[in-house]
Amino acid sequence: MIQSQLHPLRLKADPSRVVVRPFHLAWQGAPDTNRAQRLVDQVLSLDDREIGRQLKLVMHDFEQRHWQTRKVFLKRFREICSLLKLSLAGIGDKRQQLIGAYFCHEYSYAAAALMNPSIVPHPDQSGLDRHTTRIIISLRAVGEGHISSIAFREGLVSARGGLELAPEPPFATAADAPNLDVVADGPVTVFRHEDANLSGTVIFPVTPAQSNGLEDLRLTHFTHDDGQQEYFGTYTAFSGRGIRSELLRTKDFRSIDLVPMTGDAARNKGMALFPQKIDGRYMMIGRQDGQNMFLLESDDLTHWDEGQLLMTPKYAWEFIQIGNCGAPILIDEGWLVLTHGVGAMRQYAIGAVLLDRDDPSKVLGRTRYPILEAEDDDRNGYVPNVVYTCGGMRVGDQLFMPYGISDSSIGFAFLPLKELVTALS
Repeated sequence: MIQSQLHPLRLKADPSRVVVRPFHLAWQGAPDTNRAQRLVDQVLSLDDREIGRQLKLVMHDFEQRHWQTRKVFLKRFREICSLLKLSLAGIGDKRQQLIGAYFCHEYSYAAAALMNPSIVPHPDQSGLDRHTTRIIISLRAVGEGHISSIAFREGLVSARGGLELAPEPPFATAADAPNLDVVADGPVTVFRHEDANLSGTVIFPVTPAQSNGLEDLRLTHFTHDDGQQEYFGTYTAFSGRGIRSELLRTKDFRSIDLVPMTGDAARNKGMALFPQKIDGRYMMIGRQDGQNMFLLESDDLTHWDEGQLLMTPKYAWEFIQIGNCGAPILIDEGWLVLTHGVGAMRQYAIGAVLLDRDDPSKVLGRTRYPILEAEDDDRNGYVPNVVYTCGGMRVGDQLFMPYGISDSSIGFAFLPLKELVTALS
């Protein structure tokens, strides 16, 4: 077994991390504008003294828990006016804030679990020595109703095995989106607030197809043919009834596109994009039948049809299914792909496979045994007996891998690349 170095840092669910979210008055899935109008009318009917008293109570409970709370309430008020086609004329500032507050609620986005991280180098690598890399880690955060959102942490990782995460800001903020009461089920752009820290930014479901969660983001730092660089991420959008794969796209993690993908392959989950074109085409690793790994090719980043079978379960720890654990990583020997295998008693373990650099359909090697599996206390959690990652990154002569632990927390491992390549032979 490869001698991995497990860092002592663990990230865990935290019910104190809350954001203000829009509260939607709906009936059987459709916006209830009549009810919304009645609520607005009821607030408008209050006299000024009662408006001041009610707003004071709200601000006493929530102003210290959130960032720019009054501005959030005013913005939500304007959204409701747009939805109901109301005039703002004659409605005082305090009354606007209180109406906005009635159409908001506090949401604890990571109360249930943190899991399934991925990692990419940060756009800003200034001021660092050659042994240190600034990083962005994405996290699947699970809150009320088991709804998954995407959270982030920034930090530094060292080729010598060091890891330091930037502190979380005291207030978390949701990435801003178009009017959430009328958004269509298609491509959408969300925006990180200009004053917000990425480590305190959360991307929530926006469209109907995403309404029950954004799951298992696999980030890729992509280099285009002309040398331009961009960040892509594939994730599963879950509506509560069905799933589809979607693409996150950004250059700076400030303006972030969320784009549905089409094609037969996009009806499944667990797609991972290669960080560059190969022989003029985009490529992905996918799991199209719930059991095996496939190699997918496309001329269009958002359209993916069925690919060719790449690997089937071979060893006992992966007999039930295999799949990727994030975007392929280019090393001297070829494309290193982290994999997950599911064995007896539905135990999830992490392995690896090596693909040819020029022709990834050629499997050069795979690990006979897991490189990481749940042991001791790590077996206990929301979903027991699971280790899982959505991506690792080469740091010097090591593989740095954040990983989910039994769907309850996140750990960090360093694995010597030389030992890993030997295990792949």
